[in-house]
Amino acid sequence: MSLRLKFNMVMLATFVVGLLLATFFVHRISVETAKQGQINQAAVMMGEAHATIHYTDTEVAPLLAEQMKVQFLPQGISFFAAAESFRFLTKAFPNYVFHQATSNPTNLSDLPAPWEAAIIQRFRDDAALTKLVSENQTAAGQMLSYALPIKVTDASCLSCHSTPQAAPTTLLDVYGSKHGFGWHMGDIVGATIVSVPEAGALARASHLTLVTFGWLVLVFAVMFALVNLLLNVVIIRPVAHITAIADRVSLGDFTAPEFNVTAKDEIGSLATSFNRMRRSLENAMKMLGD
Repeated sequence: MSLRLKFNMVMLATFVVGLLLATFFVHRISVETAKQGQINQAAVMMGEAHATIHYTDTEVAPLLAEQMKVQFLPQGISFFAAAESFRFLTKAFPNYVFHQATSNPTNLSDLPAPWEAAIIQRFRDDAALTKLVSENQTAAGQMLSYALPIKVTDASCLSCHSTPQAAPTTLLDVYGSKHGFGWHMGDIVGATIVSVPEAGALARASHLTLVTFGWLVLVFAVMFALVNLLLNVVIIRPVAHITAIADRVSLGDFTAPEFNVTAKDEIGSLATSFNRMRRSLENAMKMLGD
């Protein structure tokens, strides 16, 4: 087996191991980065939804208070306003889903899916938990979710959700009196959840991994060619030349020229030693001849 082949086999084995490790870590980091990017976007959208809720509660609801006694206007309900605002927002972000899941809602469209009910229960089990980022298997596939608890902290909420007798008659006319009641101050009644399919994050991570893999292969190919060129010029060719001269001298041909030493490295030292040995051998043969 030639020196070049041995060297290339070692280089190739080292590259394959390094490429596998690099690909593994790049893909892992890419997945986490892509997921975090989507979660950050979800957090921004959650902030926009809560800004809408606050604005509706403080600015819009008081203006509609008198009209609500005559006709129920959902535009004065902060949750409805946030959901409608997000519906327009999802035209630009079609994969994002906003849901104010409530265990006992007035509007039955707010009932939680099983995975959303699990998030609500997490908030109830841990009172110190103020937000939750999770991965959930849903009917739409694997989802990344950013959730905040819905907690009764304002007494005005109880005017609609404590008992049917205390609720506005206009609300009962629309939603009835069988659900959406029995809330108490401090209760965690649901969770506001922004979700996005995880497939988007995984697709971006796979693309980045593939691009990185391609660049690594290209860099190795260039490095492999340069190292082989250097190996040929610095080691293989000089050693082959020394070997050819050594063969001639070993057969008694002292007309073979000495090796021209120009390098200051180990090959140069080898050539210098070989030339010295050749001269010594030639002198010894002459002495024997005499």
